[in-house]
Amino acid sequence: MIEICEVGPRDGLQTEATILSIEKRVEIICRLSSLGIKKIECVSFVRDDMMPQMAGAEQIMELLPTVPGVRYAGLVLSASGMNRALFLEKLTEIHVAVAASDAFNEKNVGRTTWDTLTRLSSPIKEALESGKKVRATVATAFGCPYEGKIALKRVLEMIEFYLNLGDCGIALADTTGLANPRQVSQIVREITNRFPGVCLSLHFHNTRGLGLANVLAGIQAGVSRFDSSIGGLGGCPYAPQAVGNVCTEDLVNMCEAMGIETGINLEGLIETAKWVEHQLQHKLDGLVMKAGPIKG
Repeated sequence: MIEICEVGPRDGLQTEATILSIEKRVEIICRLSSLGIKKIECVSFVRDDMMPQMAGAEQIMELLPTVPGVRYAGLVLSASGMNRALFLEKLTEIHVAVAASDAFNEKNVGRTTWDTLTRLSSPIKEALESGKKVRATVATAFGCPYEGKIALKRVLEMIEFYLNLGDCGIALADTTGLANPRQVSQIVREITNRFPGVCLSLHFHNTRGLGLANVLAGIQAGVSRFDSSIGGLGGCPYAPQAVGNVCTEDLVNMCEAMGIETGINLEGLIETAKWVEHQLQHKLDGLVMKAGPIKG
């Protein structure tokens, strides 16, 4: 069985031209939480004027119902964002993200990789001590549009830094869709050999059409946690020509066809993707919502 973290309400909506109301964003999360999805990345703790699509994180968390078995996560990029997140009882997991690429990280948060890691070290420890789970992401782990290839040594050093802070989960993000299945297999095996028992997640974008192939490579290498986005929503504002995340309903459809359990209602996902498409008033990238699921 694999676990899917639905990132549509955060990563998916952050670059949309249509800014949904707080109420609509809450409705998306509620629809998704009713379908068997156990973890949803709901909000991002950034300044409202810098990313109006993500405005109102506190209000969203206040309005969300407590659903047994469903965990709510939020993205934190700074110490000030962590201060906001720690006050929210319903937020059970905090995601932090730092790019392995200095060039990308400077465009994203205005600082180098190691400067950002140093600034986040105390807030991460504080979050862990408060009882929040922390998932630490190495962004651009598979390549950078500005620097090109990212040395595996740098990725391993970042993971080691995170793990030395405490019991963090680790995620590798293909932020700009540069990964390929062979690379995914090799990097995952290096990490699991170096850090036995690490709680590893993978986050892929479908920029060059390899998203599901990369997920499959991750599954075959032993990973069981993946991020995806309803309808294939998403993109990164600092990644040239980046398109959406791996599509949730496409991923669930692939897994079901292969006999891999997800515990998620596929027909409900398809209906939800169509509803989100209507809210955003443009076609989404998901394929199963158009062609229907594989039968039999």
